Amino acid sequence: MLNLIGTYECKADVKGRVMMPAALKKQLAPVAPNGFVIKRAVFQPCLELYPMEEWNALMEKMGKLNRFNRKNNDFIRRFTAGVKTVELDGTGRLNIPKDLAAFAGVEKEITISTAINIVEIWDKNRYEQAINDAANDFADLAEDVMGDSNDDDHGIS
Repeated sequence: MLNLIGTYECKADVKGRVMMPAALKKQLAPVAPNGFVIKRAVFQPCLELYPMEEWNALMEKMGKLNRFNRKNNDFIRRFTAGVKTVELDGTGRLNIPKDLAAFAGVEKEITISTAINIVEIWDKNRYEQAINDAANDFADLAEDVMGDSNDDDHGIS
């Protein structure tokens, strides 16, 4: 499983191309030849960049959903709305499709943040606002998500 690390500030050019930071490009090198899928995030106003192997594993899981269940069908449609395949160009730039850039408010100042096996692409101001908004609730969230008292081997602190 891919385990990406880092948060990076970048700039997009007028055509919507973003130079991948060297440290991230190095981490993505093993999976870059197979391309990526870029999509709208479900919970935040940002984009998610999936290495193709990660996307295929997720689609395999989603492919097991019963399409004759209306909720499943609606979820699949909404989850995959606007999905596009993308690649890094020869100089390591990612071209963000205009419709997806508009969804995320991505224009010039961008924050690229890793989230385990995917990359989130944010408008810099929206990213900082999301981090600041969550700061007060993070301790409670950490306890709810990671604070299982029966899981002594995997505690963070």
